[in-house]
Amino acid sequence: MNQTSHNNELDFNDPFETAKKAAEFIAERTGVEKHDIALVLGSGWGGAADLLGKTVAEIPAHEVPGFSKPAVEGHVGITRSIEIEGGKHALVLGSRTHFYEGRGVRAVAHGMRTAAATGAKIAVLTNGCGGLNPEWGPGQPVLISDHINLTAASPLEGATFVDLTDLYSKRLRDVAKNIDPTLPEGVYCQFRGPHYETPAEVQMAKILGADLVGMSTTLEAIAAREAGMEVLGISLVTNLAAGISETALSHEEVIEAGRAAGPRISRLLADIVRKL
Repeated sequence: MNQTSHNNELDFNDPFETAKKAAEFIAERTGVEKHDIALVLGSGWGGAADLLGKTVAEIPAHEVPGFSKPAVEGHVGITRSIEIEGGKHALVLGSRTHFYEGRGVRAVAHGMRTAAATGAKIAVLTNGCGGLNPEWGPGQPVLISDHINLTAASPLEGATFVDLTDLYSKRLRDVAKNIDPTLPEGVYCQFRGPHYETPAEVQMAKILGADLVGMSTTLEAIAAREAGMEVLGISLVTNLAAGISETALSHEEVIEAGRAAGPRISRLLADIVRKL
């Protein structure tokens, strides 16, 4: 049985053991014993990997135990180890599993658990999302200050109680604002997807206190906190959400907005990460 097919058959019966195997594989293939920061680069954010520092190694993500090829256009299927300023190493996870893919919550959380097993103490989670604030046009980066999880799921299992009061670290948000004081903050609301939210659902999210809506990030953030990592979340507003926008939504619009904003937000993110 070849290595790739073996990895794809991992069933996450013991998710932390699978994460440990993935971390050992990454250490062996990269030659980097410990990574300090983990990044998940969502729609529009992929260019940041080229600006962080020196790429030490690249691995097709689906070769790493427990990971599969990206299911979404605009996501890069390469896991990279990058040496950044001060001798630190960043692990760019190249295959985000979305909850709507139907592979289960353990698969969604696997990236964060693997990152923690490599030694990472900081998780940087990015995404492309719909905006509820008409003043935030396509291309606006927004720091995530809190979230609302409407997936009806959690990566925590059994009697595992984790405090989420400061899930999206104020310390890390302050670092980001030192780089760009104009960065706004907002509450991110995750729906299950893959369909876009209806105008009524967007209004519900707004009433609940959301500023941003999307289909990723919250379950990963919870898993990162469980694993002991500090979390920085940043959204890219790729479109106004349904009912806020006067036009119909499309994935092509999301991709195009991310492409247009890519160079600017990638430089911003790289500058932030080097200060973490």
